Amino acid sequence: MVFKKRALKKLVKDKYKADAHPQHESPKNEVPPEDVLSTELDQNVQYIRQTFGNSSDLSFSDFELGHKKAVLVYLNGLVDKMIISHFFENISRPEFLIEHSEFLTEKVEASDFMKQFFAPANKVNEIQLYKEVVTAILAGNAVLLVDSISHALVINTKGWRDRDVSESATENVVRGPKEAFTENIQTNTALVRRKIKDPRLWLEKKEIGNITQTSVSVMYIHSIANDKIVKEVHERLDKIDIDGILESNYIEEFIQDEVYTPFPTVFNTERPDVVAAALLEGRIAIFIDGTPFVLLVPALFTHFFQAAEDYYQRWDISTLLRLLRVTAYFISLLGPSAYIAVINFHQEMLPTPLLISLAAQREGVPFPALIEALIMEVTLEILREAGLRLPKAIGQTVSIVGALVIGQAAVEAGIISAAMVIVVSITAISNFILPAYNMGIAVRILRFLFMFLAGSFGLYGIAAGIFALALHLCSLRSFGIPYMEPLAPYIASDMKDTLWRKPRWKLVTRPRLINQTNIVRENVTPKNK
Repeated sequence: MVFKKRALKKLVKDKYKADAHPQHESPKNEVPPEDVLSTELDQNVQYIRQTFGNSSDLSFSDFELGHKKAVLVYLNGLVDKMIISHFFENISRPEFLIEHSEFLTEKVEASDFMKQFFAPANKVNEIQLYKEVVTAILAGNAVLLVDSISHALVINTKGWRDRDVSESATENVVRGPKEAFTENIQTNTALVRRKIKDPRLWLEKKEIGNITQTSVSVMYIHSIANDKIVKEVHERLDKIDIDGILESNYIEEFIQDEVYTPFPTVFNTERPDVVAAALLEGRIAIFIDGTPFVLLVPALFTHFFQAAEDYYQRWDISTLLRLLRVTAYFISLLGPSAYIAVINFHQEMLPTPLLISLAAQREGVPFPALIEALIMEVTLEILREAGLRLPKAIGQTVSIVGALVIGQAAVEAGIISAAMVIVVSITAISNFILPAYNMGIAVRILRFLFMFLAGSFGLYGIAAGIFALALHLCSLRSFGIPYMEPLAPYIASDMKDTLWRKPRWKLVTRPRLINQTNIVRENVTPKNK
């Protein structure tokens, strides 16, 4: 019976696919993309027109090449117009036909012919397949087709405009490099190579996306990165079967180890110095064309508390800042829930003057502490999202004025107590200290869960939630590496650069579970030690 149901479902599914995507008869003159180019120019042009659906941005520049017809095909907006103009200037010279008459009779290779008169700085390749012609045009190249010749020339004419390298908008530092990645994958990989000038820095490219054909590159340092992790990264990327990749999160959701968790197991950054430092530790970087954010794996829990500036300041300052972030993390996670638990269940923990003050403030409030906190937290999240979506000119003004006006009006109206406004404000500010935005989102989600536990069971509910959270964190993996390493499992040698940072000359070894082939990264000791 089960097999009959499965067969019926498969039959219905196949019928739906057939109805949704009917098979049209191919035009008589359409040529399969695996075939070679024809010697008839009109047939080649017709195939290209049909493939691109007569798109308005597809240009066919017709001209006479001796006594033969020729066409230069390219997509407007993807090519450099100066290179195209230079091409036509060359072929319009009177002495052109005399100098290159051999090409018109196919006595010389087409690539040799082009190299003689075209700009030496432009790479020229010879192709013979229809699918190669389509790929070359989509990549921003121009393709030269000549009548009675069964091959084409691909001319490097890429010339679309890219955003200039500028300062990072999400990872600002007081001291350190100011450059950030752009949407061009070649620019991004070049920024990292400027910092790591070593031939062992390997870059492996692949295309992902059945329609978008997005360029994705995997970068790592050979003999430092773990070969097993590198192999695992390639296997997960090769399994992705999707129509398009438009941003790095498309890749992140496919390659992450755990789906049902608020905690990120893949790190992302738009700073080249952060990527270079991660590569030197043995991590692997994944570049995606079209986005300035680069993915780093494996990503550990402590990794999200480390900022780039930690390594550009003295070790004692960096340690203080990291401990401050950890403290702010717990305040952001447990601040409202601790207040709810104490007010509702554990009033005896408060000093008498403070208890009297809080009781006086809550005397006219009609809601219990849990509902009061939920109102404030939801309002804060609305204001936060409104500040992000509104235009920059008014976004900050609306969010700041909205928070002040709503908070003050709510207290004066007796809907919210002043103490609750203070607690929620400190919680929101503490959340902004975290360097990783996605880790801050995880805290915002869990905060509501702890608020419900505190409103139901008090501090006992918070304790139970912390135990469950610790067990969940210890069960996570990032490409096979324990998420809480080196805290759990505890590795004493790796604790030197986790929640605190030891002096630079003591950072002798790389993380052991991430890197198992080349542990030692320095052998330098200051003279005064």
